[in-house]
Amino acid sequence: MNRREFIKISGLGVATPSMLLSGCAPRPLPGDGKVAVSPTVCDICFWKCAGMVHSEDGEPWKITGNPDDPHSMGRLCTRGSGGLGAYEDRDRLKQPLMRVGRNGKDSFEPVSWEEALDFIATRMRAIGERHGRDRVALLSHGSGGKHFERLLKAYGSHVYAHPSYAQCRGPREVAFALTYGEGVGSPDRTDMQHSRCIVLIGSHIGENLHNGQVQTLTQALDQGASLITVDPRFSVAAGKSDHWLPIRPGTDIALLLAWMNVLINEDLYDKDYIQRYATGFEQLRDHVQPFSPEWAYLETGLEPGLIRETARTMASHAPASMVHPGRHTTWYGDDTQRGRAIAILNALLGSWGRKGGFYIQEKVDLPAYPAPKPPKAKSDWKARVQADFPLAPSGLSQAVIEAAIGPDAYVKGLFVYATNLPLTVPNIRDRLQQAADSLELLVVVETQPAEITGYADVILPECTYLERYDDLRNAPERVPSLALRSPAFEPRDQTKPGWWMAKALAQRLGLEEYFPWKDYAEVLDWQLQQVGSSLEEMQRIGVKMYPRKTPMYFSEGEERRFKTPSGRIELYSSLLSEAGYDPLPRYTPPQEPPADHYYLIYGRAPAHTFGRTTNNPVLFELMPENNVWINPRAAAEHGISNGDYIRLRNQDGVTSNRIRVRVTERVAPNAVFMVHGFGHDAKGMRLTHGVGADDAALITNVKIDPIAGSTGMRANFVRLLEA
Repeated sequence: MNRREFIKISGLGVATPSMLLSGCAPRPLPGDGKVAVSPTVCDICFWKCAGMVHSEDGEPWKITGNPDDPHSMGRLCTRGSGGLGAYEDRDRLKQPLMRVGRNGKDSFEPVSWEEALDFIATRMRAIGERHGRDRVALLSHGSGGKHFERLLKAYGSHVYAHPSYAQCRGPREVAFALTYGEGVGSPDRTDMQHSRCIVLIGSHIGENLHNGQVQTLTQALDQGASLITVDPRFSVAAGKSDHWLPIRPGTDIALLLAWMNVLINEDLYDKDYIQRYATGFEQLRDHVQPFSPEWAYLETGLEPGLIRETARTMASHAPASMVHPGRHTTWYGDDTQRGRAIAILNALLGSWGRKGGFYIQEKVDLPAYPAPKPPKAKSDWKARVQADFPLAPSGLSQAVIEAAIGPDAYVKGLFVYATNLPLTVPNIRDRLQQAADSLELLVVVETQPAEITGYADVILPECTYLERYDDLRNAPERVPSLALRSPAFEPRDQTKPGWWMAKALAQRLGLEEYFPWKDYAEVLDWQLQQVGSSLEEMQRIGVKMYPRKTPMYFSEGEERRFKTPSGRIELYSSLLSEAGYDPLPRYTPPQEPPADHYYLIYGRAPAHTFGRTTNNPVLFELMPENNVWINPRAAAEHGISNGDYIRLRNQDGVTSNRIRVRVTERVAPNAVFMVHGFGHDAKGMRLTHGVGADDAALITNVKIDPIAGSTGMRANFVRLLEA
């Protein structure tokens, strides 16, 4: 294979008469025409709130929350309300594109669906004949990826990973599974509306805008719950708190161990709960003795009295007291141990399975459509690709990319669905280019010309979530429910839904039996009829509730068996011990910044979901660029004023785009903060191209968690430079 040139898709560079970019034409105010309403499930973030799409005379009008939805409680967030922008984005991909080389230079040219799918099927067959069918992988994010996962399994490959694991919530899920035998789930099983005390440690509720969590936190605060926020930045949540603990970055485990020390030594933990359900308390008690609040003060910078006061506040409200597990938990490389410390602290408070702590989730027992099951894996791909992480339950996206590099690479073909890897996986661009050079097939399925499309052989344009059916939303919740995503509009231009692409490829590969439906609506209607509903009913109501079959909380004094090796809550983890890891959380002091450098802290904003929405014309208006928060002391030292533009240079010499300064006391003097998802260099995304700075480019010091295999991204530091 010749070296592939990374291509920045430009609207002018690939335009044909059928692909000319169209703006959003002005139209009359709604109210006089014929209004149609159809149900949807938002695809802007993973929370997947149910809503209703309103159109007038076939033109988009607005999206509102479904009042029966337990995820949204009838109210959509900023991003969900702005979902129409994804449909109306003038820069959307409009037809299949294929890489061609002419005169020694690569470019993309529009092709028909038949050409694109035939090319992919031919390459897949060739890979199967030369290397084996288990050598094609999938990296995906979002519900539509399940169609391609089914396709590859039917073909004979089970190699897949989701960046939401290794780059986001993986350590949390592994930590809670090691402790309780199951993870936190998605949406999170936090029972905040009944909590009397909530601890947020690195969880930025209100800025990440996970809809249900924002609403239940607000309910708790309205009812007088105590809020404790641990954050080196005065976040939105910190502004609502009874106690703000401005911790030194990277020292969370020190604080968590000190809190355990106080609860145990002051006899404030839930003795009956621990005796009834837990094992390993004696080892934990001995383990935390050195970690007094006075010891933690030297590590965290938090006063011992404040540490004791907040620990006592938690205990006074237990078991309706919860230390929130967070969502994005890939920070310093010891993230599974940090998650374990949070899980253990919740056990000491007796909050797991208790009202105001963590409730027991339940979903609808929804049967699968009667189609042949894909064959089981014939090879143990994880033993080849990520053998160093035997406790990782999911594929590691960065490991899959590494396994695609070189002539002897395990992965020979790669599908990438709806995940912009250059901005998602840290420090990956060079390795991604090397993987692209080695791969015999690289297919990208996207709605927009994001950075990842520049590495593809073939780009398949998917229609937006407002133009397609996907699987029924059947997420575990307080009350089991089903929600329908149905097309409110016909797919624009030549875009297609993911299920159609997977089925069309299956037909070319002789795998038709695994996709026996003509339209995915058939699958949904059959499933709904098995649980007392129908597609016709769901088209009217959008969400259907079902009664719970089990209690939401533990009964008083009941005996339970947990899905751990011991059948109990494992404070001391037998699995970690047997695998050679620390069975109890161990604190490792964080790396210190070099001279003249600041801790780089990144986070979220309510207007956007990472970099997926920055080109959305509706949400772009709300937040067109990110800025960098700098403490007034640091700003004065560098002669920087509010509103100035500067650049950031990290410890490895990588320099950012220019970024606007926000001078504020809300960030510590030794740190700077910026919102993730900006600084796109994809030319086809014309609103957001070159706007703001990309924090992912500055994250070159990546700390791999030895247990979960996830990528710790907060051990990076920056200097402040003139723009």
